[in-house]
Amino acid sequence: MKFKTGAALLEQCEKNHITISEAMIRREMEISGTERAVILERMGRAWQIMKDAVQEGREGNLRSIGGLIGGESKKLLDHISSRSLMRKAAAYAMGVLEVNASMGLIVAAPTAGSSGVIPGVFMSVQEKENFTDEQMMLALFNAGAVGYLITQNATVAGAEGGCQAEIGSAAAMAASAVVELMGGTPEQCLAAASDVISSMLGLVCDPVAGLVEIPCQKRNATAACNALICAEMALAGIASPIPFDEMVTAMYRVGCSIPYELRETALGGVAATPTACALCDQILCARNNK
Repeated sequence: MKFKTGAALLEQCEKNHITISEAMIRREMEISGTERAVILERMGRAWQIMKDAVQEGREGNLRSIGGLIGGESKKLLDHISSRSLMRKAAAYAMGVLEVNASMGLIVAAPTAGSSGVIPGVFMSVQEKENFTDEQMMLALFNAGAVGYLITQNATVAGAEGGCQAEIGSAAAMAASAVVELMGGTPEQCLAAASDVISSMLGLVCDPVAGLVEIPCQKRNATAACNALICAEMALAGIASPIPFDEMVTAMYRVGCSIPYELRETALGGVAATPTACALCDQILCARNNK
């Protein structure tokens, strides 16, 4: 069950008549020598942490270390009357970033800066479709397979590939998993992941004051919506013109072309605006006065 490209993964799925999540579970069993039950138990723990982070974030009692975010998730939820799928996904994703920025417990999926996307998407989908925790846990293996392929052939680090590598990868993972949850094929899963990366290609990493707060929180929210839209397109039978493997390679090449100022250095982009610089000074003064 070895695969290092999307094409190889699809070949394994077709050959063995299995889903991407099942392929990932079998891979984990082979490389670790661990029993299936233990692997599932560990993923169950990760899913529980994600659920807890969503719940903690939407209560609105958190304040980030830098003081730049806190309570936005609850504000959005209170504002929502219809509680639509995408609005809830966005709010939940924002809440998890509040948990992360206040030193709470989250799952880096694939990074702390993008940790809200998968929980936001998964929790909103579970509530809408009444999926069991066991089904959501299996979907995490699908997401993990996509994340694994990206790390093998590109990067998920903002410092190396920009925010497209963090937020883009998280959204691609979430989109693929949703497609499988909704009964889509492995080919449709990777088509959704490819479309996500395409739509987020070139996104820079420019955190204000070097903190994973602004613009990270709102990017998690919009990325969650992006994942859901791309999943729906794939399920509708809309093909992705560029194969997943080629899109991952394109993302890596774009990331390498992004100036270092726009790769998690806080020297450019949003971080370099006058207001962001003023906020940075305020944070430094607050720290020095403690």
